[in-house]
Amino acid sequence: MPGDNAKKALIDSMNGLLADYFTLYLKTKNYHWHVAGPQFRELHLLFDEQAAELFALTDVIAERVRKNGGDTLTGISAIAGKASIKDDDRTKIDAMEMVKALRDDNVALVAAIRAVKEAATEAGDNATEGMADDWTDQAEQRAWFLTQTLA
Repeated sequence: MPGDNAKKALIDSMNGLLADYFTLYLKTKNYHWHVAGPQFRELHLLFDEQAAELFALTDVIAERVRKNGGDTLTGISAIAGKASIKDDDRTKIDAMEMVKALRDDNVALVAAIRAVKEAATEAGDNATEGMADDWTDQAEQRAWFLTQTLA
């Protein structure tokens, strides 16, 4: 039977993941709004598609936190305090630098998801554990698309 410490570790890791999702969502939208250059249309649409996918999971993750008895993030400062992914508020940035940054962030997100899965296993939360596999697949696909754009 998992203890309180395992449950607290799971809640903490999920809140960190949630903060990373929000940060990556906003970063991706920033790039969507400010991308320029020969691949504008392709990247503008790709970034928007990826941002929508990221945002769609924020509620799912937050609800997993609540179902596990925890409190979730409450605002921008809470997100900033928990995120491991760095934001980027620049508006003038090379399009391929944007692609590289988002690729690297999605790879980092995979590691954060795997940490949540491990914490879910320790806490006996098989629902979150199973969902983490889907989240990993989505992040790996985003990273793959971005990697192929750089080829």
